[in-house]
Amino acid sequence: MKNRIISGVGAIALGSLISLGPQCFFKVCEPMTGGSFMTCHWTARAELGVGAMIAALGFLLFVFKSVETRFGIACALLLSGALALLVPHVLIGGCNMEAMACRTIAFPALTVLSILTIAGSMLEIFYLYKANRD
Repeated sequence: MKNRIISGVGAIALGSLISLGPQCFFKVCEPMTGGSFMTCHWTARAELGVGAMIAALGFLLFVFKSVETRFGIACALLLSGALALLVPHVLIGGCNMEAMACRTIAFPALTVLSILTIAGSMLEIFYLYKANRD
């Protein structure tokens, strides 16, 4: 029971930060003067969806009691964390200038949150694997 609470609430918190962070806390670059958006805007929009999926998986991790079901959810959480890491660095990217807000604040924060999500889900997978073997 305690593991379900810690892993579920942790994933919900990380997913919420990945989702809302670029929108509220560590903002990406502002729109250009003509009203068009830079690439990092679309990265932030994609992270909104990925973070919401991570938070939803965290909720499911909290709700379900079956070890096998939680193992599958933890595997999906691992892949979602990898997707959250790939969006700013490989899939969409950000501004070309290294001094822009997205490169100095938002992307490092997203990287740390994504790595924490991956590490937490790996720990959960290991824990559930051991629990299922016993």
